[in-house]
Amino acid sequence: MPTASSAAPVCDAFDSAAFRSVFRRHAAGVAVITAPGARPAGFTATSLTSVSAEPPLVSFGISTAGSAWPTVADAAYLGVHILGEHQEDLAATFARSGADRFAPPTAWAPGPYGVPLLEDVSAWLVARVVARIPAGDHRVVIAQAVAGAPDGPARPLLYHQGRFNALRH
Repeated sequence: MPTASSAAPVCDAFDSAAFRSVFRRHAAGVAVITAPGARPAGFTATSLTSVSAEPPLVSFGISTAGSAWPTVADAAYLGVHILGEHQEDLAATFARSGADRFAPPTAWAPGPYGVPLLEDVSAWLVARVVARIPAGDHRVVIAQAVAGAPDGPARPLLYHQGRFNALRH
């Protein structure tokens, strides 16, 4: 097995297909990020990260080419929803280009600061955006939690090898 020191030399450009293939092997939790606006926006994210407990900060990446970006770019507050294993269809809806993500059967209601809050999620946060950092064809958004609850079903939805999966013990 190659080690970092015995691997091929580092070059200036790394093939993006190979890069995506590497990260398909990384299991990630599934979240939906929502933003208020004239038309609410949202997208499925597997890049959600807890950044800090004091203050409570999260981060996620968003493509600037995605349909949700213009609304997220202007939003002061966002919704962060941790999906449960029973929400594969919801994750797929928010990942699908051109979908009316807030139409039935999506169950949601306006929450604090007008943020669209999805129903029946494992946990949710409302967070105030503190930074949008350029990162290639994405932005890394950092937001501070101002409200939330961990009251929903606890078994997480995961994303691995290009598919949604349930946690197995």
